[in-house]
Order: sequence, then structure tokens, then C-alpha cells
Amino acid sequence: MSKNKPTLPQGTRDFDPSTVRKRRYIFDTLREVFELYGYQPLETPAMENLDTLMGKYGEEGDKLIFKILNNGLGDPKNIEKSKTAFERVLEGKNDTDLTERALRYDLTIPFARFVAMNHNTLTFPFRRYQMQPVWRADRPQKGRYREFYQCDADVVGSYSLINEVELASIYYTAFKKLGINVEIRINNRKILAALAEVCGGADKLTGITVAIDKLDKIGLAGVTQELAQRGLSDIQVTTIEKYLGLAGSNEEKLDALKALIATSATGATGIAELETILNYPGSPVMTVDLTLARGLNYYTGAIFEIKALDYQIGSIGGGGRYDDLTGTFGVPGIPGVGISFGVDRIYDVMEGLNLFPADVHTGARILFFNLGEAEAKAAFGLLQQLRAKGIAAELYHETAKFDKQFKYAEKKGIPYIVILGSEELATSTVKRKDLTTGRQETLTFEQLLTSLL
Repeated sequence: MSKNKPTLPQGTRDFDPSTVRKRRYIFDTLREVFELYGYQPLETPAMENLDTLMGKYGEEGDKLIFKILNNGLGDPKNIEKSKTAFERVLEGKNDTDLTERALRYDLTIPFARFVAMNHNTLTFPFRRYQMQPVWRADRPQKGRYREFYQCDADVVGSYSLINEVELASIYYTAFKKLGINVEIRINNRKILAALAEVCGGADKLTGITVAIDKLDKIGLAGVTQELAQRGLSDIQVTTIEKYLGLAGSNEEKLDALKALIATSATGATGIAELETILNYPGSPVMTVDLTLARGLNYYTGAIFEIKALDYQIGSIGGGGRYDDLTGTFGVPGIPGVGISFGVDRIYDVMEGLNLFPADVHTGARILFFNLGEAEAKAAFGLLQQLRAKGIAAELYHETAKFDKQFKYAEKKGIPYIVILGSEELATSTVKRKDLTTGRQETLTFEQLLTSLL
């Protein structure tokens, strides 16, 4: 009887101990920065009700939501009901008989749902950070996975632009700690809304932003072609081409933009907000990127995107303001703004540029050789005393040749070995060897337990 070769679903990965330690380094660094800025931890379920997620991410995003089939669809008793439900889905209609739940697409919408459910007990402004996996039915490729972690920081209950300045500062501080050189890009959805107004009306905003958001993938020619397919006239497409072509310093871009969308009060507000954020005391250096659209329907103000400068990969962070996200859950009037870190891409950047510190692999610091039953028992007693002092250590699992135990220590990156043989046992001493320097010394049991390693 043949056995199937074990495989993983496309777009998912196992993480070996070395990888987990590196990822934990990223998580711990981000957590330290979030806490430094006064943000509190939050966790939400892996699945949400489907109606919580649908309609929040734009037409492209909604297609990438992983839906969960209802229980009992394979039951012969429900076969006709299941068949009818599938037929309705094939016709482009959702059916609650088929699916009522889905895996979360991001952390922002679940957070908004949490705030809507708990707004009577929260203290506003409410600052939270969240580090959990999300799922997207995307096509897997380098830097893009179907299961990946996000780390978000959001503040709700405040319209103040100080929040945008602080979130940009969180980006700056976190990436500086991680050693990644980044460009913090910023735009404003009010400016994109103004562009839509100039091009014929607010109803064109979604089509314009979705097309502009693809600029890096399909180029300017592809964007103009898509805009034309979405019903924009040649004059309107030309206006958007001029918009996408604005260049120069931040000041020069904004000055040119004022002339292009001069007739829009919404655009003037968006420009003023950008100028406030860019010029606020202590604000980190940011680049105005007018091509930045982030085609998600819920953004209403400033939008951010982070690019690594020394490594070719997609954005490693992004976010923005969403002034009425909880309104979709029947709780209007709670403004919010947040950012997200793409941990999996951050890992790829740090691995590619060799940015992880040398001690990130540190596990056990000492390996006791196993040289016999009596010797192992004595070694285990010392081992437990070291662990009680907070020193990570282990005992080789069985009696074996020195060479085998040495190789085990080397492969695991354990810096010290301790030899406790019959001679050492008789004199209550051990031999401790530093594998990084080759230095060996004889210590009493007490010296081993009190010496600084």
C-alpha cells in the first residue's frame, strides 16, 4: 500500500527552530516599540462572520477572502440543499446555506468589530497593537503568502493628526531598531477623492484608486488602459496621467497638486493634512508619493506605505486613517488610524541582508555530556540548579562517543560543554570547555554554579 508524500498547502510554510527564533526577534522588537508608545495588546479569533468582512476591502480584496464551508455540507441528508447552495454561488451569489464564516483577511476590520462591540467599556482614545496570522486566497509568490502574520498598531477615538505623526514615528523607530533602511511614503485619500471630483465625480473614486494601486505591477500604460475600461474619458485619463507624473520635492509636488485640483475643497483639506504631518516637530522624514492609493474602501485620510531601500521586495508596511470604520457595524462617529507591519516580508529582508544579530539563535548555553548512568544523574542535578538560575542547559540524552556529543553541540550552536566523568565525579569537579575559543578549565561544582558564563 503506497503512502502519499506529505505536502503543505500552497502559500503556507513550516518554521524550523532557527526561523522561529528570528521571527520572535522581530515580534519582540515591534512589541517593545508598541509598548513604548503606550499601545495595549489585543487578540481576535481566526474566523469572523462573513458579513463582517465582505464589502470592506474593495472588489479586488473581497475576491481574496477565504470562506469556510458550513458544517454538514457533505452529509447525504443535506445533499440537495448543498447542491442548490453551490449552484447559487456559481451564479455569483453568496449563500448562507453554503458559508457564513471566513478567515480574517487583515486585523483592521476585526479590530473595528471589537471596538463596535465594546465601545461602551473602552477608554478613548484606545490604542492597541495586535500580532496574529491572516489569510488571503492570493497567488503565492516570493514575499506573498496565503497565510502570513500582520502586526498592527491602531488608535481609535481621536481625529488629531498627532496620531499620524506618532504612527510614522513608530515605523521609524521600529525599522531603525531592526536595522532596515526604509522610505516612509505618505499620501491622502482626500487628494485621491479630489482627483475623482476633477475627473467627473466621487463615484469614480474606487475605480481610480484600484487602477492606480496597480501602477507598480502594470505600469502607466496598463493603468491608463484600465481607467479607460472603467469608463473614464480621454480628458479624464490625461488628468490622472498628469497627477501620476508630478515629481520633485515634497513641497514641489504639493504646490503642483494645488494647481491641478484647485477647484476641490476636499483636495485642499487633504493637502493641508499632509503639510501638518510632514512639518510637525519631531516627525520623521517622509516622502509624498501621489501614486500611493492603497485600494481599500475604508481609508479616508492619510495613507502610509513602507519600502525597504536596500532589498527588492514589495511593501513591508502600510496603513492609514479610517474615520468611520465602526459605522459599518452600527456604531458611527468613532474615528481611527492605524498601521501594519508585514512580518513575513520583514523577515525576508533581514535574512537577505543578514541583519539578524548573532545571538538570535541562542538556545541552550551548556551541554552536559552523558558519560554513564551515575555521571548522568550527577550532571542532571547540576543541570537543574543551573536552570533554576535562569541558565539554559541540557544533558545529552544517552551515553555516546565524545565525537557524537561534540557534533550535537556544534550543530545546535551550544557554546559550552561540560564533562563530568568518573574522575570528576570522585572529586566533585567538572571540565568546562568554551567551543568558540577552545579554552578548557576545571571547576568545582560550586564554581560551575556561580561562575558567570
